[in-house]
Formats: sequence, C-alpha cells, structure tokens
Amino acid sequence: MAASSNSSLSGSSVSSVYQLQQEAPRPKRIICPREVENRPKYYGREFHGIISREQADELLGGVEGAYILRESQRQPGCYTLALRFGNQTLNYRLFHDGKHFVGEKRFESIHDLVTDGLITLYIETKAAEYISKMTTNPIYEHIGYATLLREKVSRRLSRSKNEPRKTNVTHEEHTAVEKISSLVRRAALTHNDNHFNYEKTHNFKVHTFRGPHWCEYCANFMWGLIAQGVRCSDCGLNVHKQCSKHVPNDCQPDLKRIKKVYCCDLTTLVKAHNTQRPMVVDICIREIEARGLKSEGLYRVSGFTEHIEDVKMAFDRDGEKADISANVYPDINIITGALKLYFRDLPIPVITYDTYSKFIDAAKISNADERLEAVHEVLMLLPPAHYETLRYLMIHLKKVTMNEKDNFMNAENLGIVFGPTLMRPPEDSTLTTLHDMRYQKLIVQILIENEDVLF
Repeated sequence: MAASSNSSLSGSSVSSVYQLQQEAPRPKRIICPREVENRPKYYGREFHGIISREQADELLGGVEGAYILRESQRQPGCYTLALRFGNQTLNYRLFHDGKHFVGEKRFESIHDLVTDGLITLYIETKAAEYISKMTTNPIYEHIGYATLLREKVSRRLSRSKNEPRKTNVTHEEHTAVEKISSLVRRAALTHNDNHFNYEKTHNFKVHTFRGPHWCEYCANFMWGLIAQGVRCSDCGLNVHKQCSKHVPNDCQPDLKRIKKVYCCDLTTLVKAHNTQRPMVVDICIREIEARGLKSEGLYRVSGFTEHIEDVKMAFDRDGEKADISANVYPDINIITGALKLYFRDLPIPVITYDTYSKFIDAAKISNADERLEAVHEVLMLLPPAHYETLRYLMIHLKKVTMNEKDNFMNAENLGIVFGPTLMRPPEDSTLTTLHDMRYQKLIVQILIENEDVLF
C-alpha cells in the first residue's frame, strides 16, 4: 500500500519510526446491517456486496481507519477494500489464495491486512523523506556498538576451533553469547586472521519478526505487522527489504543455520566451516589417496548405493568427524561414490551455471594452444571457493592418472566420469546435456592434463 502526501516530515523532525507505528490509525470495521447473499466464505460482515465507490465512501463516514469490503459493480466477482486514510477513501483490489493480499504480503485475516496497511501508509506519509535517506548513512560499515563484544566473540570462535568447550561458563557469559547478533558475529569474523575471506551474497528471505526489531544496516525500526523485512537464512542478518539492496556481499554463514553438508551451496559451506574447500572433498580425497589410488576402475566403478547414502548421512550428521575409514567402509568405491554424489548434489555446480557456456565454447576451439588459453580465462571467472575446490580436485585426479597402469584410469576416462558431475547446463535440457557431453569430457580432461599450468 502507498499513499502520496505533502505532510512528510524531514528526517530531523522524526523522533522515532517506532513511535509513528504506535500512533498509526487503528482499523475500524464497518459492519453491514443486512445479510449479504453470496458473500464469500472467507469474508466477514465487513462485506457489503455490490455497491459503488460513492456508496462506499458514504458508509465510511470520513472516519480515519474505517474500512469495508465490496464487490465491484463493473467487474462482478472482483472484490475491493475501501479504506479511509488521509481524509480520502483509498480503494485496493483484494485477492485471496488461502490468505488475503493486495500486494506482496499475505495475511491470515482482513483485520491484520488493514492494520499493516494503515501502519505503512502512516509511516510513509509522515516520514517519507526520512525513509528515503535511511540508507545514506548506514551503521553497517561502522558497527560501533559491536566493539565491546568483538574480543569475546573472537575468543569463542578461536576456542571452538582449537580446544573443547569449557563447561564452567557463567550464566552472564552464556546470556551474552546467546544475544550476540549476526552483525556482531560478522565484526568478530572479519577480524579473525584464520577466516577464509571468500565473497558471498546474502540469502535474504522475507521474514515476520515477533516484537520490535531494528534494521542491522540502517539501525531504523522495521515497521509493519508482518513481513517487516528480510533475514539472511545463512547468517541471520535482519534488514529492511530496501536496505538489502545495499548490503555488501559479505555473508558469514552461521553453522547453527547450516542444516546439512550435502546439497548446501559450496561457498556457504566453506565459509560456515572456515575452510578453503568443502571438508567432504578434503576428507574423501585424503582417504582415497591413502588406500585407493591403485584400485582398478577408480571413480568408474560404483559402490553400493545404500552405503554411499550412509556416508552422505554421516557427513550431514557428524560433519568433519564422520568416520569413513577402511574399518567402516572397506570398499574404496563407496568413498569415491560419496565424493561424486557430493558434487552432483550441489545446487550450483563446481563449474557454475554462469561459466558453463563459456567453458563449452572454449572446448570447441580447434587450436590446442588457443583452447588452453580460453579455458584459463574462464577459470578466472569462477567464484574463489569453486576455483579452489576445482584446483584441489584436479591435482588429485592427476595423481589418479599417474597410477594408470594399476587403476586403468587416464584423463580421458576421468573426463567421462567427472564431466557431467562437475558441470551442468543452466537449463534442464536432456538434449543439451547429450549434445554437450563430449565437450564436458574434454574440459575435465584438459583440466587434469594441464593442472600445473592452468591453476
């Protein structure tokens, strides 16, 4: 909902957006005195049937916050919310799909929709100039109030990496840790020398906050009854929707919010665990190189699917403590299968959708030197965490080819296995996949054979 008004206050004269929300007009339902035939079951007695705009205006009686519902005279079956605000009657097309809405927000009841609408209209009218300037001087880059807690958080992060958690934590310390916001976490992580500083965009999703909340970008109140702002589902940062467009790509995922290892975005996982590469890749490759490099058909031969799923669940459940040793999984093909499954399950492949077509185009170049140069140029476009993971995997696969006389796996064979595992076309097209398979194989073959030059 939006309304224009000349009564906007300047930023300096707005003492509190929160106070404005408290002052917003309250909804006043105007009940129809008669029983309306064919009233939709999801509307109450505020529904007045088919009436004109003029009749609706008369029924509202100039009372601020008063509202009724009516059916359109011009378009039967279409419904309108008539709402009195700012000495005028505002009419909104009303929809219902299990919840009520006139815009993006969905509401359980008409009363909640009107309440939220009046709050938004009132604040945007009284503080329009103030709102437009909210993002011009954000607290996000300064984080002044985080300074006192920064040292405590850094110590906690360091302790969690290097020693067992102590049990004699005082009640006050425990409370302080629980109350540390995502912004304070970010301040501490930014100053942590061991942190791998891969750039990551925030995963913002519309969120309804219970109780008063303030934006962690501009420090202003997040107004409204529901969906007052957005929250990053990876790090927990809470901001206005309009502020989310200005937040830099510096998401520091919180392990508590990362529910699993497989099917998790690659950059999100490595930032959450503070590692260069996904720990699945490191642990599996370490195990394979320790006891499997000479295994015939390595990566080509499949392990039992149920055992591979067991390894997946072990990583999702236990993380870096997952036991994939020979005592538990004597068949090395189970470990290679679990590694390939990890790559296949990535929501964004190691060779990303954005670079896919460029790699395919590079593979089509007939001149070998020009093709190698083109592949190198596209590699530079990969996100850092993806590049590092691919680099580490290619070094490993080169070691596999060095044992070809035992395992019968050369770069071409590995290209056939890993081509469709590491790269997928953006569009889910079987025809495209089949057409590109030879180029996918060639790209991986080139990466393996030239890993010392390309990376």
